[in-house]
Amino acid sequence: MKSIQEYIKEAEERVREPFANAERIALLTSRRVLNAFQNNMVSARHFAPTEGYGYDDIGRDTLDRVFAEALQAEDALVRPQIANGTHAIFLALSGTLEPGDKILSVTDLPYDTLQTAIGLNGSVPNALSRMGISLESVPFKKDRIDVDAAVEKVRADASIKMIYTQRSRGYAWRNAVTIAELKECFDALRSARGDLIFFTDNCYGEFTEEREPTAVGADLIAGSLIKNCGGGIAPTGGYLAGRKDLIESVSYRLTTPGSGREVGSYAASYRPYYQGLFLAPHTVCQCMKSAILFSALFEQLGYVSMPSSDAKRSDIIQSVQFDTKEELVAFCRAVQSAAPIDSYVTPEPWEMPGYADPVIMAAGAFVQGATTELSADAPIREPYVGYMQGALTYEHAVLAAEKICAALLERKEKANEPL
Repeated sequence: MKSIQEYIKEAEERVREPFANAERIALLTSRRVLNAFQNNMVSARHFAPTEGYGYDDIGRDTLDRVFAEALQAEDALVRPQIANGTHAIFLALSGTLEPGDKILSVTDLPYDTLQTAIGLNGSVPNALSRMGISLESVPFKKDRIDVDAAVEKVRADASIKMIYTQRSRGYAWRNAVTIAELKECFDALRSARGDLIFFTDNCYGEFTEEREPTAVGADLIAGSLIKNCGGGIAPTGGYLAGRKDLIESVSYRLTTPGSGREVGSYAASYRPYYQGLFLAPHTVCQCMKSAILFSALFEQLGYVSMPSSDAKRSDIIQSVQFDTKEELVAFCRAVQSAAPIDSYVTPEPWEMPGYADPVIMAAGAFVQGATTELSADAPIREPYVGYMQGALTYEHAVLAAEKICAALLERKEKANEPL
């Protein structure tokens, strides 16, 4: 039987071309980020903390401008006070929509936690449904956006104000939506109705392709700073980027109408946010190469994974399907054992807030929940799919692969399955 190192070496040989493409994208996006820093004349004074109301906070305001340029947007709102990606997305929806407005999600149902925030999983206080804002979804057609069905709906329903798209797969068995697919969708729907707001949940997708959704027609995007844009450095926070008028409207929801983005101090240094954004293209490249490696290894071991090792990628997530709940749990525990932090912890499925099913999470991270660090999570429901993200360095991915593959091979041997 081949050694684990031989499996890894063979996988690396197979994915030389996908690795090269990930590195090409990292160079291109790094250039854009560097230009954003230089064009906005970032200096050490922008890292200084502020207190009180936060009027004229030059670090905060410059960070907004740097993010906007890096993400190919007109304006941006970047705040440590945004708790997570779901919070950023909720701000985008609640800050731009009014009672009676409808959201049309053309990428099927949104991610689990957002379904709760919208009010699809029962009514909770301050859910969008309680504010008179509703959501309708369009299922995928052969794993692609059903543009024709979406066009038909927006022409028939004048209450639809926002087109919602989610790049990443969430807990669905599909590939991420590519920038080219988003452009095709935006162009068709904008031709059908010129008064729509196009929003994209950009979580897990930043810097994975040459362009961001805002470069191809998205009016507003949102994401978390403990994912791609934080570069593994940002300790918390979220961002929104897009049209200036929409960012202004969202800022009134973030703080108060009238004050908006002009208030809000931060008593810690802004340096991790600047440095995280600077590192983001490189860190995302490490995550992409790690995901590609794991995909090739899963294929060698006989598992079904998505995306395949040679597929075009538009997020950092790698999915792998297991036959049983027990195998899925064993996989997540193997990921945890390969982490630098809390490697001795044994993950267990639990009822996480905002999720419809018990969820198991393996996350031995320096920043809690930072998905650019090696992690894996899964809802305990059929089909039993594990979702991997990260790692901060490709070297860590290789070392983790040794442990994870050893655990999977051991289970196969016990089950007398052929390799």
